[in-house]
Amino acid sequence: MKALFSDRIRRNWSSWGGALLGLALIPGLVSVAISKDKEEKDKRPPVRLEADTTPLQRDGKFTASFAHVVKKVSPSVVKVYSTTKAKVVPGGRGRSPFADDPLLRRFFGDDPGAGPQRTPREQGLGSGVIVTRDGYILTNNHVVEGADEVKVAVGADDREYAAEVVGRDEKTDIAVLKIDAKDLVPISTTDSDAIEVGDVVLAVGNPFGIGQTVTMGLVSATGRASLGLMYEDFIQTDAPINPGNSGGALIDATGRLIGINTAILSRTGGNQGIGFAVPINLARFVMESIVRDGRVVRGYMGLILQPMTPALSKQFKLEGVGGALVAEVAPNTPASKAGLQDGDVIIELDGKPVKDSKTLRFQVSQTAPGTKINLKIVRDGERKKVDLVLKELPENLTASRDTKNSEGQVDALEGVTVADIDRAARSRYGIPAEIKGAIVAQIDENSASAEAGLKVGDVIREINRHPVTSADEAVELSEKIKEETVLLRVWTPSGRGQGTNRYIVVQEEKKK
Repeated sequence: MKALFSDRIRRNWSSWGGALLGLALIPGLVSVAISKDKEEKDKRPPVRLEADTTPLQRDGKFTASFAHVVKKVSPSVVKVYSTTKAKVVPGGRGRSPFADDPLLRRFFGDDPGAGPQRTPREQGLGSGVIVTRDGYILTNNHVVEGADEVKVAVGADDREYAAEVVGRDEKTDIAVLKIDAKDLVPISTTDSDAIEVGDVVLAVGNPFGIGQTVTMGLVSATGRASLGLMYEDFIQTDAPINPGNSGGALIDATGRLIGINTAILSRTGGNQGIGFAVPINLARFVMESIVRDGRVVRGYMGLILQPMTPALSKQFKLEGVGGALVAEVAPNTPASKAGLQDGDVIIELDGKPVKDSKTLRFQVSQTAPGTKINLKIVRDGERKKVDLVLKELPENLTASRDTKNSEGQVDALEGVTVADIDRAARSRYGIPAEIKGAIVAQIDENSASAEAGLKVGDVIREINRHPVTSADEAVELSEKIKEETVLLRVWTPSGRGQGTNRYIVVQEEKKK
């Protein structure tokens, strides 16, 4: 077998000078969080939602009617209206391509798109769920994001109340509203972790603004995480959900709230049998934190995590594909102070197995800052225990998403050309000064490396866990490779001087 990099990764001496199927949030309102004075927030008493954890009867018997359940729940599901006022904004729609031609301006006048423009008044609608007798309501963030005014219509007679947006959380798409009303009918909640695939559910909301509507289906799946939010643990259901259902209730067969309807997977924009709801356990955590602290307080380790794959598991000497791979440890964080390192694989959290990187990040986020947690990791094939004390997740942190990962199963590393990182390359790709390695200058799109996710502009930082500081070193290391697979650690630019470290496995096709 040929050395993987000898003819495949080449030194580049030249200069660097020169959907039909879509996931969508259910259309609803747009609104802005209406702020309150700090003094008023400090006076707000904490809220705690008690969950009815009585197990569902799963004996296979089916009722002929859910009318009694709907009658109990209907007063708790409300209509949410928002208004975005007309505004004068600078610039307008942009300059016409004829705006600079003086002859044409004589006939058509000055470009109307060049000056200030007045945006139209916008209105939207969605749904919400009353969860306390004194007027706290759960809905979606995208229902109230950007609005200047929010109103809520309650009951069969549509009594209308002005609503305060107590707080919003873009990371989970949950918002908390408050209306000044008494003797409301709050919905009963339950433990959403106890639901099972196959359970009967009802979706209650205000689709298309036609009025309160109830649809029925099943729990199709749990733990879905595919909408692009930072923290996801969606319940998937085939209960019909349509525009206007955003923020409405997903309830079990006894009428207990298990989720807040949020999004649909659709080719047309309407219901096609795949809907998603934020579990009430997550919504409850967000709401209680917002009311108590004025924001969502989350635990933070300081790690960029990457999903494990069979190929990565083999490279890191693991059995199975469970666990979370540490792609990067941020400096001056709980993780770095505890001694965690790039390439560690976290397999347990407080004695419980770690299913995957998304689950670990989700669990840590719902653990209070200041909590001491115990991790079991695998490092270079050996198991170790690490204790660390969580801090609060910084509000403006953008680099805490899982890194995406892919791998190919064809000729390994063929057609890769590398170069040293010069000033031009750093400027072109926004590579920070502290990033060292060999930049990918060219790559054959049909190569195994491209299939594995390696791209032009990526910086190869390690080859089989050995650091790379230059293009020559990358070639030298490649000549020593005897295995049929190569483990690369690369830095991938994401724009504006930002990027993400990740591991990829490139596998060579066996020669016959």
